[in-house]
Amino acid sequence: VQLVESGGGLVQPGGSLRLSCAASGFTFSSYAMNWYRQAPGKERELVATITITGGSTNYADSVKGRFTISRDNAKNTVYLQMNSLKPEDTAVYHCAAYRRGRYDYWGQGTQVTVSS
Repeated sequence: VQLVESGGGLVQPGGSLRLSCAASGFTFSSYAMNWYRQAPGKERELVATITITGGSTNYADSVKGRFTISRDNAKNTVYLQMNSLKPEDTAVYHCAAYRRGRYDYWGQGTQVTVSS
């Protein structure tokens, strides 16, 4: 079982990044998927969630209007499109698979750094 994030990197303020999380070894289409982030010295923050079919999404107030979560069940992948990035978006971003009240799987994370 794996969740592997990619797409992180260094970007200037106002820039964009698209994170991907590729799943394998479990039935991806049976899980809601979430993106979390954790910055040094801060608590982990739930950034975005998407339901099994992708029909419903939710976002933290801090990213609403700038980030978009989506999924492709045929590719077993969930995405996080991040626009208008700010220095405070700097963190390690993790994807997580959620079902029946618990998180079954987590990815190792990808670093996003927003700096000029």
